[in-house]
Amino acid sequence: MAKGLALQIGWRFLRGRNNNGFVSFISLSSVVGITLGVTVLIMVLSAMNGFERELKERLLAVVPHGEFVAAAGTLDDWQKLAAEARAEPGVEAAAPAVLIQGLLQRGDGMKPVSLRGIDIEQEGTVSAAPQFIDAAAWQSLQENQANVVLGAALAQHLNVDVGERVSLLIPAPDARQAPRRQILTVTGLFKMGGEIDNSIAFTNIDFAAKVMGVAGPTSVRIKVSNLFDAPGLVRTIGFRQSQYMMLEDWTRTQGHLYSDIQLVRMLTYLVLVLVVAVASFNIICSLVMAVRDKQAEIAILRTMGMSQSSVLTSFMVQGAVTGAVGCLLGAAIGSLLAWRLSELVGWIESTMGITILSGDVYFIDFLPSQLQLSDVLLVTVLAFIVTLVATWYPAWQASRLKPVEALHR
Repeated sequence: MAKGLALQIGWRFLRGRNNNGFVSFISLSSVVGITLGVTVLIMVLSAMNGFERELKERLLAVVPHGEFVAAAGTLDDWQKLAAEARAEPGVEAAAPAVLIQGLLQRGDGMKPVSLRGIDIEQEGTVSAAPQFIDAAAWQSLQENQANVVLGAALAQHLNVDVGERVSLLIPAPDARQAPRRQILTVTGLFKMGGEIDNSIAFTNIDFAAKVMGVAGPTSVRIKVSNLFDAPGLVRTIGFRQSQYMMLEDWTRTQGHLYSDIQLVRMLTYLVLVLVVAVASFNIICSLVMAVRDKQAEIAILRTMGMSQSSVLTSFMVQGAVTGAVGCLLGAAIGSLLAWRLSELVGWIESTMGITILSGDVYFIDFLPSQLQLSDVLLVTVLAFIVTLVATWYPAWQASRLKPVEALHR
């Protein structure tokens, strides 16, 4: 019964704040501050989840998880290397490739490119590239001809379209000689978003080998089940080979992106505590003023036999309700905005004529979002705990109030 009475009185105190306009304003500010903090943090965490999803499903779906590149010339017995890689636990597939680093030129336009000579029968096992390329364009790479499929942004930069030709410039073996030139026909375009569209192109593996003057593949690429096992698997397989080769994995080429995402996520949780802590100061202020405003009522209740713990509970209820309302409103608004964050940012870009994420700088050219229930619950619970802790001190001060002194004042 004592707990029920304390809760009832706490609720009456909370509703009775309208008698003091300034206290009500501070209380409302507390709710708004917590709501904004929780809303923003849920949106930021959802954006980080979206970046991580796009990194795995878009960029790392095309970028090789691991790669064995010949130090010079071709890989000796690449079929054996690929078979050993497929037999290694944790490796899903392996496929050969010929890598060409050069420049694409059309007219006055020039752009560096990483041209990949691929076997379309095996490429789909290690890469999601076929999902982003038209079927007819993909089949054109089956022929040992000067066909190339370009990223959409790369084609736009060179002002070239399907059916037109571009020049591929490759460094000559002798630095004193002019670069070698190869004319390529554009048979298709792909759009994956971000830097991939600006820097990668595909051609037939046999044609690429002929252009490079090599007898076979210069690399074997692998796809692994667990992305974080890639460095260890590449070293394990590579150290068993007798030929000199370079060992590459996604953590060396794209690992900085994943590290940046995790760093921002960690900082976001830190910001959560700080933002909610700032909002909690308003709760402390409002409760301190509420205690001063309710001194007579507290003294009367104490003389009527109300215990210190009941008084403490009454004021804790006020702070808890304020924090709960702010947390729940923030969770609801933040979840709604995070759910449609990509469309919202796209609308802002089109309305204001600005670009928030440029594909020339970032690995994607849009703001992704993935709302997760665990993030919503974690942010909401942590915010409520912080506000509850902030409530304790003024409530404790109210419980220590001496009835005689309060009535005298």
